[in-house]
Amino acid sequence: MARGRPTTPLDLGGPISTETRINDRIRVPEVRLIGPGGEQVGIVRVEDALRVALEADLDLVEVAPDARPPVCKIMDYGKFKYETAQKARESRKNQQQTVIKEQKLRPKIDDHDYETKKRNVVRFLEAGSKVKVTIMFRGREQSRPELGFRLLQRLASDVAELGFVETSAKQDGRNMTMVLAPHKGAKTRVKAQQESAPRPAPSAAPAGQPAAEQAETAGPQ
Repeated sequence: MARGRPTTPLDLGGPISTETRINDRIRVPEVRLIGPGGEQVGIVRVEDALRVALEADLDLVEVAPDARPPVCKIMDYGKFKYETAQKARESRKNQQQTVIKEQKLRPKIDDHDYETKKRNVVRFLEAGSKVKVTIMFRGREQSRPELGFRLLQRLASDVAELGFVETSAKQDGRNMTMVLAPHKGAKTRVKAQQESAPRPAPSAAPAGQPAAEQAETAGPQ
């Protein structure tokens, strides 16, 4: 018997060879078997492994085809496929949600311009986006990196309720960069704070309004 030859799996055909092999598609003499509870059974003949899986009303699934012998596990393959697909969708969703915005500042920025830039950063963090903050140095400003560090520290402190420093300030050529990332649930927390903010009560109407209402309800005598 040509045991261990790489030509054996090719008997399954092109399309099937790229998929997870289960049950009678596993065409090798023996496998290293893992039981349904994760227990190591050892190396057994593939016929014996298939019989155990059939008796348990489960599937024999090849989980490590490149091992010698291949590693197979007894499991519910339908449930396994569903859980794997769920994890893949969740992973793609998380990747799609990660957006990096950029906000540029000058080291000698005035207070009004700083507040405008800070509002942009706040808006990005509330939307769940990361923010790359770039300090742009020009001319002699390049000899004063401490101005950039202080500005980035100030900004990080001002938005600390919404985000944290994911990548610390570092020099990048003429620029200095820092990456801020939103706290988990930051958007929800800000929204909750806005909703819990005190609002004028209906009774706090202008002093003349109740009198007008009384006159209106009294009518002519």
